[in-house]
Amino acid sequence: MIKTLDLVPVLPEIFMAVAGLALLMLGVFRKEDNTRPISVLVILVLGAAMMLVSSLGAEKHLAFNGLFVADRFAGFAKGLVLLASAFSVAMSLQYLEKERIGRFEYPVLVLFATLGMMMMVSANDFMSLYLGLELQSLSLYILAAYQRDSLKSTESGIKYFVLGALASGLLLYGVSLLYGFAGTTSFEGLHNVFAGGDGHHVKPGLGIIAGLVFVVAGLSFKLSAVPFHMWAPDVYEGAPTPVTSFFAVAPKIAAICLFVRVMTGPFGDLVEQWRQVVVFISIASMFVGAFAAVVQTNIKRLMAYSSIGHVGFILVGVAAGGELGIQGVLIYLAIYLFMNLGTFAVILSMRQKGRLVEGISDLAGLSKTNPVMAFIMAALMFSMAGVPPLAGFWGKFYVFMAAIEAHLYTLSILGILSSVVSAFYYLRIIKIMYFDDAAEPLDRPVGRSMALVMAVSTLVILAFTLVPAPLVTGAKAAAAVLFPAAG
Repeated sequence: MIKTLDLVPVLPEIFMAVAGLALLMLGVFRKEDNTRPISVLVILVLGAAMMLVSSLGAEKHLAFNGLFVADRFAGFAKGLVLLASAFSVAMSLQYLEKERIGRFEYPVLVLFATLGMMMMVSANDFMSLYLGLELQSLSLYILAAYQRDSLKSTESGIKYFVLGALASGLLLYGVSLLYGFAGTTSFEGLHNVFAGGDGHHVKPGLGIIAGLVFVVAGLSFKLSAVPFHMWAPDVYEGAPTPVTSFFAVAPKIAAICLFVRVMTGPFGDLVEQWRQVVVFISIASMFVGAFAAVVQTNIKRLMAYSSIGHVGFILVGVAAGGELGIQGVLIYLAIYLFMNLGTFAVILSMRQKGRLVEGISDLAGLSKTNPVMAFIMAALMFSMAGVPPLAGFWGKFYVFMAAIEAHLYTLSILGILSSVVSAFYYLRIIKIMYFDDAAEPLDRPVGRSMALVMAVSTLVILAFTLVPAPLVTGAKAAAAVLFPAAG
């Protein structure tokens, strides 16, 4: 491990912060509409940041006196987050121009939110964790209410802001309890205190357990895990669709990776204390996600409940703990990223006479009017339902295998049962596209960026079964970093 005071490990974040400020100035001083040029520059900045992250190598680096860690796990998470953000900006361009709400702040806010997420996944202390979390959250609150003329968008921004502030309060209260009882906010310090590595072993009493529960509650809100999910359906439905597509992937991936780091790092030795909480949240999320989505008529609300269900499945891997469980989580996240991006590219292409539509029934007869888009949507839905041999099946396979290895048989059985229920509403979309008659067909040309995202995501979910090795080995190496003793 290399402990440095130099800023090399933080180069990607510093580069993004400076670039964000420069683009903000550029947008202000250029008089004409800047949305497209600044969006292109933001995508280039995200691409360059990805190259900087990969250039750091596999070594574990600490910066800012141990507040910040750059390792293989952070690198894997940052790769997914940067990819999600770049695709989200590309997907939003056409929408912003058609709806005439293009403003240069939009891509810059996405850039700053991404910077916050990168800070989150590299946090090695509760102080830096909170800094990243708030930078991300403040950008997301503005993005949710971005469409100022829309009552729904403003309402979703206010809801997200109020509930997000509550969650931040819960998290901070939990951290203050932990600091009071353990005497440190550093992840390594807490780990040593609970493991007895620094000479004095602190038995997890009521204060520490309470602090742990509050931290889990605060982070569960960011995951939109049950029972902290109430904001998700309203925010997903009310926010502009490109913002919803961004919410569904990048912040979700960052929050899960952060959750994994917190649970395996400082609380790695308290696994028996937190496992039952995570198991409960996982089961509740899977079942609420499955049953609530059945009655939805709006496709964005359906995707909100779908994402709650997916978080439940991902938490199965977290509850399993150990290297195998975290490897399963990372594989699931990478597959989830492409499934969601592809689905939202289809949702963003749902227009009738130039007007955006969001009803599930609006997909009726798509197989006759646009067979290629119908095929892509069907492949994505089958993958989300976990039908073999598509990638979605393997995501579930890896997390359930880890749960069975950890003897969590009840959790695995309940997970598979909820997966069967959730298959109903995914298959219903396929039935509507292929067997119902269209009242009014959707517009044909979908735009180049949408077509590209659809093609890439479909290719990934179809190809993963044939070439799983790069993702599986990458996830294995990233998970191993969190368990140095086992390695």
